[in-house]
Amino acid sequence: MQLSEYVRSPVKVQRCAGRVVQTELIVQVDQRDVVPGDIVIFEPGDLFPGDVRLLTSKHLVVSQSSLTGESWPTEKTADAREDRSTPLLELKNICFMGTNVVSGTGTGLVVSTGSKTYISAVFSTIGKHKPADSFEKGIRHISYVLVGVMLLVVTIMILVEYFTFYDLSESTLFGISVACALTPQMLPLIINTSLAKGALAMARERCIVKSLSAIRDMGSMDILCIDKTGTLTMNRAIMVNHLDSWGAPREKVLHFAFLNSYFKSDQKYPLDDAILAFVYTNGYRFQPSKWRKTDEIPFDFMRRRVSVILETESNPEVRNIQPFYRFIITKGALEDVLKVCSYVENVDMGEITAVSAEHHHRIVNVVEELRNEGLRIIGVAIKNLQQTKISKQNMENEDDVESDMVFLGVIAFFDPPKDSAKEALWRLAEKGVKAKVLTGDSLSLAIKICKEVGIRTTHVTTGPELEQLNQEAFHEKVKKATVLARLTPSQKLRVVQSLQSVGNHVVGFLGDGINDSLALDAANVGISVDSAASVAKDLADIILLEKDLNVLVAGVEQGRLTFGNTMKYIKLSVIANLGSVISLFIVTLALRFEPLTPIQLLVQNFLYSVGQIAIPWDRMEEDYVKIPQKWSVKSLPMFILWNGPVCTLCDVATLLFVWFYYSSGGKLDESFFRSAYFIQGLLMQTLIFHLIRTEKIPFIMEIASWPVLASTVVISAIGIAIPFSIIGHFMGFTDLPLSYFGFLVVLFVGYFTVGQIVKRVYIMVYKKWL
Repeated sequence: MQLSEYVRSPVKVQRCAGRVVQTELIVQVDQRDVVPGDIVIFEPGDLFPGDVRLLTSKHLVVSQSSLTGESWPTEKTADAREDRSTPLLELKNICFMGTNVVSGTGTGLVVSTGSKTYISAVFSTIGKHKPADSFEKGIRHISYVLVGVMLLVVTIMILVEYFTFYDLSESTLFGISVACALTPQMLPLIINTSLAKGALAMARERCIVKSLSAIRDMGSMDILCIDKTGTLTMNRAIMVNHLDSWGAPREKVLHFAFLNSYFKSDQKYPLDDAILAFVYTNGYRFQPSKWRKTDEIPFDFMRRRVSVILETESNPEVRNIQPFYRFIITKGALEDVLKVCSYVENVDMGEITAVSAEHHHRIVNVVEELRNEGLRIIGVAIKNLQQTKISKQNMENEDDVESDMVFLGVIAFFDPPKDSAKEALWRLAEKGVKAKVLTGDSLSLAIKICKEVGIRTTHVTTGPELEQLNQEAFHEKVKKATVLARLTPSQKLRVVQSLQSVGNHVVGFLGDGINDSLALDAANVGISVDSAASVAKDLADIILLEKDLNVLVAGVEQGRLTFGNTMKYIKLSVIANLGSVISLFIVTLALRFEPLTPIQLLVQNFLYSVGQIAIPWDRMEEDYVKIPQKWSVKSLPMFILWNGPVCTLCDVATLLFVWFYYSSGGKLDESFFRSAYFIQGLLMQTLIFHLIRTEKIPFIMEIASWPVLASTVVISAIGIAIPFSIIGHFMGFTDLPLSYFGFLVVLFVGYFTVGQIVKRVYIMVYKKWL
């Protein structure tokens, strides 16, 4: 709950304040604090905090994919009058919680929140379920194996006990005790403790974890898809030039770009701030007070441009401007601005001419030169609405208004690369995480930035090129490409899904915009930043409080540490539990009595389980965190088959030693054997961890962390002391001679020697083949 306080989704709300005279105020509250009756004000990227009845709307387009599953957005309008028979999700004047604004603005009355919303009613019955990953599937398979072995072995042991002693209740109790010993009771605790410990460690690195499983996936992540803007660059656009279609500086281009940025009421973007800052700091006086905005066509990711409609006096005292009465100014992505331009202005000749192939070719060449210098380009166009005589009825049709425009020129921006990006990418590459840049910007600009931060650009592609490829060629292109430019939101989604399904990669996606939402939801690890759009933060698994890739390096290391410690416990529990149960079965058949009574078996299992609590605090070898870690379907069973028999062999050796060395007249004292077997079994299960936790020689080349060592010493001391204590005598134990502990020293030295040999052979023979 404390960590979640770092990540807030503010909502603009209109509320009444004052006890005597109430005044309407617009305040920002957290999404969780919105209540029915609030009037919310929303912009592109905002999530609806509840079910909302629209009061006003302006070119409002909403994505309802979280409810309908369809990625295509839906138009909403406050003026619609719906029939009672209209399906709920088709209502034009209602917006639902969980959906988000793609473009446009508006206000709405919150009619329901929390459990009373439509999305809560839907997910309360069906739930939101993501398919299980390889780790979850592996845990499930191991659990099935343990359950199967438990049912088989326990059934046999109950039957053997019964036909030996003919005491059904005692036999059943012993069988249940064996089943408890075989069950890895600490698995949920170890996994969740490791994940929670990782979440706290990442929080100290200014990284908030919303989904604990994402930490584990970070350890398996081998591809990180990142957006260029703000991740590789500083996301501080600096305006550097304003050029006409011939590439010459023109104040008129800057003037109209300034008016567009000044009057747009839609969400302000860094490029607008850069234009305004350039005008104010360079002493331009464009006198915006002489203009009045009458309408606006907001930005959306389909058109990729924004238009404002302004009115001015018949004879404005501004140089280089003709006496327009009403005109539209459009600014946006160059390609999309050129689409709506039929004319180009030639300032030298003082005339407007139709756009020809020659004009278009010249503009493209000018822009290409700028982009090769690492500059970002937007186009500026205008149209005199007074001359075209567009009626108010036609104003509602965006396609008619944004057509036959006059292309003025371009505005150039520079977004400098981050100093830390190159180092962070190098550190990620060292750890086996390959970076792919997925951006909506131009290819030349993306290549320029990537070269500066050290990303290879030998294989690049664009969204339009990918659209022309068949399925097989698409997957092959995505596999090789390191820079993918001019991508639409749906293309980013396809790229992520291709890497996951065909490449079998664990993919992380770092994005902060509305256009990243589809890819964020599909990625194994969705990563966003605190300053991102609400929908991006809602879909992300991890929120960075600082937009710095170095934070992700720490996250990858923590993810691999969490994954590694979890795998240690799984290997330990399966080997120790299976070995222990098989040994119990063999000893029971050989001795014809219970090697441990139910209470002795449960006490041994309890002490052993308590000692495992320290596993999440263990360290990992440096070599382990250098490569992505994934669940292997083959390696774990083979590891168990190679190492499991060694444990059983030691238990059988203990049986033989006690039988031949301490038996009297061919008879073995049950209390003496149980005391010896209790200590040997507990020490064996405790020391197994030190053998399997490293590929090096334990206690010599690699030593566990101090919490694990302390846990081993404490549990071993308690286990040795119990048979000599009053509690041990009450449980049926007896004192043991010193010679037996000498045997244990020899046994464990032999165990570590044989285990090390088996482990080295396994690594050389099987692991290399795998």
